[in-house]
Formats: sequence, structure tokens, C-alpha cells
Amino acid sequence: MSPLPLDDLRVVELGQLLAGPFCGQLLGDFGAEVIKVEDPAAGDPMRQWGREKPYGKSLWWPVVARNKKSVTCDLRTAEGQDLVRRLVAESDVLLENFRPGTLERWGLAPADLHEINPRLVITRVTGFGQSGPYAPRAGYGSIGEAMGGLRHVTGDPDRPPSRTGISLGDSLAATHACVGTLVALHQRERSGRGQVVDSAIYEAVLAMMESLLPEWQQASYQRERTGPVLPNVSPSNVYPTQDGEEILIAANQDSVFQRLTAAMRAPELAKDPRYATHSSRGEHMAELDEIIAAWTAGRPADELLRTLNDSGVPAGRIYTAKDMFADPHFAAREAIVRVPHPDFGELAMQNVAPRLSDTPGRVRSAGPALGQHNDEVYGGLLGLSAAELAALRSARVI
Repeated sequence: MSPLPLDDLRVVELGQLLAGPFCGQLLGDFGAEVIKVEDPAAGDPMRQWGREKPYGKSLWWPVVARNKKSVTCDLRTAEGQDLVRRLVAESDVLLENFRPGTLERWGLAPADLHEINPRLVITRVTGFGQSGPYAPRAGYGSIGEAMGGLRHVTGDPDRPPSRTGISLGDSLAATHACVGTLVALHQRERSGRGQVVDSAIYEAVLAMMESLLPEWQQASYQRERTGPVLPNVSPSNVYPTQDGEEILIAANQDSVFQRLTAAMRAPELAKDPRYATHSSRGEHMAELDEIIAAWTAGRPADELLRTLNDSGVPAGRIYTAKDMFADPHFAAREAIVRVPHPDFGELAMQNVAPRLSDTPGRVRSAGPALGQHNDEVYGGLLGLSAAELAALRSARVI
């Protein structure tokens, strides 16, 4: 097998749930040795999360904990805190998503850890960041989505703010944390020193909000909920078909709109002053959508998609998981992989993204059992004897 690009890095993951662990998943996907430190009593709550639980087991845990090693450690004990100090001495990154002040209360403040390992990158993911008046508050992804502006613009205009069906705020903060970690590791090669990466959920959401801030500052325009469309971006909507399916068409660029009107055999629409430019189409979005919907409703979905794709017009179905398993493009690019699992046999999950041409990441293992790697990490890496391990187990430190 080809080498993995991050296989020279060791990450100690102290976080739980999603905002920190998804960052660890991303690093592990590209080869980092991720040592996940879990509470010995119950482990990460993600072991129990998820709607469907065959055999009483979470189907989310094998994904977010893939490519990781699990060790147990009671971080509230002096012995457990000492184990973390010994781990960071041998590691490149410490990743955590506790409330600010928690590491400091345990005697694991960044200044203390940098005395042990000056090259350590300390990545901290929280709701509101490590500073500011809201820093001490409890902050989940949903709160960050609301504060960062996403919730206000999500949903239909005649209903309260909605949410996406995934934990988007947590995942965005974790993705930004991963980027920050890699940047800090790159800078470490210049300076020889690690630093703190501070990823706040609300700021990660805010970073994705396009021109929302200057629109208000310069034009006093406040974005609102607009349902399935974006304001002044047309045509870009979901349209009906003859056989009851719904197809998304995105033809808002001038040249693409011209291709759409040619496919519709209505090229005059592209010359109509109401629809000739991006701005004019935005002003007349509703009536243009009615014209396109009347055309799509008279054609079966498969025929419609062939016509649009042959014409160079972006269009597609709105996929469910079932559709993904059946799609030839997913299969050709191996977007879904199947990983051996002790309970589920062969477990399907999404593959690693993005793809690297020479050193692509890969899924090497599903999420581990609780404490599965205690002996390997504490005995092998830290050199603890069998007697020392037995004493730690007896004291319920691990």
C-alpha cells in the first residue's frame, strides 16, 4: 500500500461527541496515528448516539472513530492527568473540545504542556472560542449555527428557522480545526514551536456566510429565509417531472441559461430583457420558475436529465442513501467503502475526501472497542509494565 501523507504524526484526542472527534477523523483518514482518550466508565457518548442501533451498537461511532486507537483514562485523577502528560511528550497534536478552562483545571494548560513538548500543536474546539465574554458558556453545534447566522436563513420564509438534518456546525468547526492544525504544523517546521489552534463553532459557521456581513454594513440588507432558492440566483430550484420525481436545475449563469433555453427549444427566453442577465433573472425569479416547471412537468425524469446533461446544464436528482448505493458514479469513484466490523460484518461508510493523486487517504479500520489499545499505547509507547497497568486498572484510572 502507498504511504499515507500524515503517517509521521501522532495525535492525542481528548474530545468527545463530534466537534473535536470529526477533526481527529479527518487527520486519521490521511494517516495520522490518532490515540483517542476515553472515560473508562462509558467512553465517548458517540458510542451510543444514532437513530438505528443494530445489536444495540451505534452506526455513527464506527465512522467518526475510524482509523483511531482507543485508550481509557480518567482525566479527573492525578494519575490520569499524568498519563496525558506522558502521551503529549511523545505526540505532535493534542485535540480537545471541552469547555474553556477544563484543561487548565486539570493542570494541562497549554503553557504547561508546551513545557513538556514545545513542538506540540494544541487544537481546541469550543462553541464560542477561548476568549471573549461568552467563552465560559456551554455551546453545542446548534447554538453556533444560530449565532453564526445559518439558522436565520435556513428554511421557508413563512415558518420558524429550520436546521439541516446533520450536525453541520460541529462538522464545520472540526473542519476548520483540521485546517488550522495543518497550518500550525507547517509553521512549526519554520519556527520549531507548536501553538494553540482556537476553533469556535459560531466563527466556523460565520466563515461560510458569504456576503451576509457587508450586505448589512453597506446596504442595510438582511438576508432572510428563502426556502429552496437563493435570493437573486435564478434559475436554481427544484422542478417537477412527469413521473413524480423532482429534479434540481442550476442554470443561473448567463451562458448556462442560454444552454437551458436551447434545450427547452425556447431560445427567445435568453434574449427577453426580463431574463437576459443574472440580475434581471433574479428580479423575475418566480415567473421564470413557472415557465421552467411547466416544461419539466411534461417530461419523465430520466429523459429530462439526459437532455439537460447533453446540453451542458447542471442538473440532478436529490439523492437518498439508497440512491447513492445504486449510482454508478459513486461506484466508479469508490465514494462508498466497506470496512470489516466485528458486529456488523461488512460496514459501509463514506470514503475519504478530498482525494490526493499520489498519497490518498484511506479507511483502515472502523471505530475501535473501548480501551482496545490500552496495552499497545500504555505498554508499548509509554513503556508501562504489566504491574503498572494492572494497578491503573485496579484503581479505575484506565
